[in-house]
Amino acid sequence: MSAGLVSAAYIAASILFILSLGGLKNQESAKRAIWYGMAGMALAMFATIFGPGIGNYAIIVVMIAIGGVLGAIVAKRVEMTEMPQLVAALHSFVGLAAVFIGFNADIELASVLAMDEAARDALTGFAGVLAHKSPTEISILKVEVFLGVFIGAVTFTGSVIAFGKLAGKVDGAAKKLMLPSEEAPIPFISGHYLNAGAAILSFLLLILYFNGAGIWALILMTLLAFFIGYHLIMGIGGADMPVVVSMLNSYSGWAAAAIGFTLGNDLLIVTGALVGSSGAILSYIMCKAMNRSFISVILGGFGGTAGPAMEIDGEQIAIDADGVAAALEDADSVIIIPGYGMAVAQAQQSISELTKHLRAKGKEVRFAIHPVAGRLPGHMNVLLAEAKVPYDIVLEMDEINEDFPSTDVAIVVGSNDIVNPAAQEDPNSPIAGMPVLEVWKAKQVFVSKRGQGTGYSGIENPLFFKENTRMFYGDAKASVDTLLQKMA
Repeated sequence: MSAGLVSAAYIAASILFILSLGGLKNQESAKRAIWYGMAGMALAMFATIFGPGIGNYAIIVVMIAIGGVLGAIVAKRVEMTEMPQLVAALHSFVGLAAVFIGFNADIELASVLAMDEAARDALTGFAGVLAHKSPTEISILKVEVFLGVFIGAVTFTGSVIAFGKLAGKVDGAAKKLMLPSEEAPIPFISGHYLNAGAAILSFLLLILYFNGAGIWALILMTLLAFFIGYHLIMGIGGADMPVVVSMLNSYSGWAAAAIGFTLGNDLLIVTGALVGSSGAILSYIMCKAMNRSFISVILGGFGGTAGPAMEIDGEQIAIDADGVAAALEDADSVIIIPGYGMAVAQAQQSISELTKHLRAKGKEVRFAIHPVAGRLPGHMNVLLAEAKVPYDIVLEMDEINEDFPSTDVAIVVGSNDIVNPAAQEDPNSPIAGMPVLEVWKAKQVFVSKRGQGTGYSGIENPLFFKENTRMFYGDAKASVDTLLQKMA
């Protein structure tokens, strides 16, 4: 393909990516939007592989085949409950790719600069591009390489830790490293100083690298960036992991954009900018929904406690399927609040059947979706769409929160933090100030839950102890199936 055809293909792919993002704004157009994205990526890969200056097709074909097979295997094996950690893992691949490409560019640049002028003139491909750069352009390239490696390294280790927390392999609680301090009465230096110190050292290494210090400065900066990524995400509690996944998505986009500048690939720049900006916007929207500071998200400074938690009075009172069925028979309005527990139990189909049954009896049934329900933005919407729940009865928090006082029954399925009144009542709670679904204002609340544990984030929920709340213990799918039998 000629350079002109490659540019035209890149423009077409960029348009398809933009259409894909635009289509994902609602459930009706999401499926079509995914096809736009797939077509755009296929076109981008074809134009890149068969573009001018590309060789080693045997290696390229083998790598694509390996990646395609692995991708197909993962796609078939991964359940919807594991999708959040899969997304985090894929972000880590993007970050690591940015690191490798950055180091490759540095090594290639050093090799080209060591050649004589005649040898440079004979170079083709990326080496040929480097050979014809002016000293000013080489200086700019070094900054691009440095930033690409830095963002990629932060994204890599941050995504690995996010994957570990989401998969339960790393403790979900917020943990920051602390250094002993000699200044009383403060016993420790905040972990934020470690992050700031590593960032300042990285900036100094940028200056050294820019002035010809060599690859050692890039290596040392990479190690510091690995630490920053690790420490940022370790310092964030499990309740805030949906925002973390979105923010890492943004980081991976900016890493790709920076490497796009390094390689001189316009499509990679555009795609990276789309991913980076959309991820940042989504993170901002979720931070606003959680009453969090956007800057705090970036710095890893939220998700911890501010003091002793408020004491909870009362006890959790259990109810059986007969009791829930009787309450639903008498109810005129029902709101169902799905959470990650529904995904784990794969109870969405049973919930959908319950919804059909109640609506057939003339009862108003709606779903309340919190912006960070589950462990991935939009997680619950996808599950409900998969179960054929009508889109028009699936409402966002702001649309339905005021309706709880006039609701006869609220059914919480595997949710904890998003229905936790401690967000409003306990200033020392890790989720203090976070807008939540005010389910406790409904006349009756039934909570479908496996047991009396505090769940993924480890935060106790006063909702479970309120007078109008009854605990419907057991696996969510089995419990709802039993409930359906009682109501038949």
